[in-house]
This record gives sequence, C-alpha cells and structure tokens, in this order.
Amino acid sequence: MTASSSQVKPLDARLSGDEVTEVGKNGRQMSDEGRAHRRRSIGRTALLVALFAALAALVLIPFWAIFVATFQDGNMIVRYGLNLGIDFATASFDNWVALFTDSGSYFRWFFNSTVVTLLQVVLTLAISSFVAYGFAMYEFRFKSALFVSVILLMSVPFEMLMLPLYIQINDMQLQDTYTAVILPFLAHAVTIMFFRQYLRGIPKEIVEAGRLDGVSEIGIFFRLILPLTKPAFAAMAILNGMGSWNNFLWPLLALRSPDKYTLPIGLNTLLTPYGNNYELLIVGSFFSMIPIFILFMLFQRFFIEGMTAGAVKG
Repeated sequence: MTASSSQVKPLDARLSGDEVTEVGKNGRQMSDEGRAHRRRSIGRTALLVALFAALAALVLIPFWAIFVATFQDGNMIVRYGLNLGIDFATASFDNWVALFTDSGSYFRWFFNSTVVTLLQVVLTLAISSFVAYGFAMYEFRFKSALFVSVILLMSVPFEMLMLPLYIQINDMQLQDTYTAVILPFLAHAVTIMFFRQYLRGIPKEIVEAGRLDGVSEIGIFFRLILPLTKPAFAAMAILNGMGSWNNFLWPLLALRSPDKYTLPIGLNTLLTPYGNNYELLIVGSFFSMIPIFILFMLFQRFFIEGMTAGAVKG
C-alpha cells in the first residue's frame, strides 16, 4: 500500500512548468469570469427591482393622493388640487362621517353595483366557459369560422355596438332593467378566447376517459374539467368583476330610474350645474375601490397562475 502510494506524484510534479502556468491562468480566468457573471446578475436584479419599484410608485401614488383627499375640504381640493402630504392642522374625518351618516343614496348605488356585478360575473363565466369548452374539446362544422368571428368581435369597440344594442333592448322592452345591463356581456369574446386557450392545454384523453367511464358530457365538464380550470375562473372573475363594477356608459343608457343607478352613475350625479359635492365624490370614489382591491388580494395567487397558464397553453 505504501509502495503504490509513493508512485502517485503530485499534479505539479507530473506537469511541466509551462503547463502549470497555463493551468493557473485558466483557473484565474474562470474565477474572473465567475465574478463578472455575478456582478452582471446583481446589476440586472437591481435594475429590475428599481424598474418595478418605479412602476409600483406610479400605480400607488394616485391611490395615496385620493386617500389624502378624503380628509380634506372639497373647496380646498378644487382650489389647490390633490397633494401627497397630509396637513394634520386641517385634516378631519368629516367626509368619512358624512359617507356613513348623510350620504343619501350612496349605499343604494353600492348595493345595486354589487348585485349587477355578481350576476354578470357568474353568468358570464358560466356561458363563456361552456362556449370555450365547445371550441376546445369538440369538432363540428364551421368551428374555425365561428371562432374567427369571436376574434373579430374583440376588435370592434363597444361604442360602435351601443346604438344597435339600445334599439334592441327597447324593442325587447327591457329598458330600465338590470337584464338590459347584464345581457350584452354574457357571451364575452375576451373571456371565451381566454378559456379556449386555457382548455386547449388540458389533454383530451381526460374527456375520453370520462366517456369510457360512463360520465355524461355535463358531468365531464363539472367533475373533470372544472377542477382543472379554477385559476382561469379566478382570473376571469377578477377581470370581469372590475369591468362590471366600473362600467359607466352602458348602464347610463340602459337605466333611467335613480333608485336603480349603479355606483359610477350615482357618483356622477354628485356633479351638477347647481353645485358639486366634491367631499362625497372623493370619499365615495375611494371607498368604491375597496371591494375590488379585497377581491384581487384574496385571489391574486389564482389570478397570476391563471393569466400565465392561459398565456402559454395551447
């Protein structure tokens, strides 16, 4: 054992002087490249952090400005505009107290928007997912042509459709009803396309296995497909909920009775030629953002997962 060990020479002894020098140079070069790579990686990370911090500031600054304005007098806001600093000498909770004690029809508008948003989101997700499931999992005549029509509908501004829709709801005698507000958005082109792209990433073998096990077509959708599409439903629920909650122009055309106004229309009525209630307008606008903010915070994990999956699948 000692004899064989004595025959093993060190690396430096087995290499010539030039070879040892070359190995040392290569080692130092690799070490320098590693340090340079780490510096570049740290630099890119710092740049990305700074970029996203700036974007976050651009998004959050308006929210903060409106929050600060809820503690200020409306005339001061009109005179000096919005600012980011709170003047504790003049700040008060009067606007918030007025919101909950003397806001008139504000919470009636809030309730109307909540009802319309819930109904529209649930029905839109149900109908759009059924349509998308048909496009993704079934083969039928004119399938491609029908899907192209859905894509083309996405490129048509809603303002171009409002006049024919308004004439249609009048002919159907649906004016001044929530049905008129909800009905045009049930088969939503963007939602259909998103669900279709997401469903195309699900293997069709799952559907075939369900049929072999004797599951009905409706059962396949609800028992096999629906559990796999929860992220997509969460993402579309948030996007459609935001759209319905903030929708102003179409409900303004469809509704006539003040007691049926949704929140955006009701807040707009606070601005009149005879006087403007800026205090209630600002605090009411800020309070109206809270439900959507809570909804997004609760489902942000599903939202991000659904959006990224829908972007790469199919």
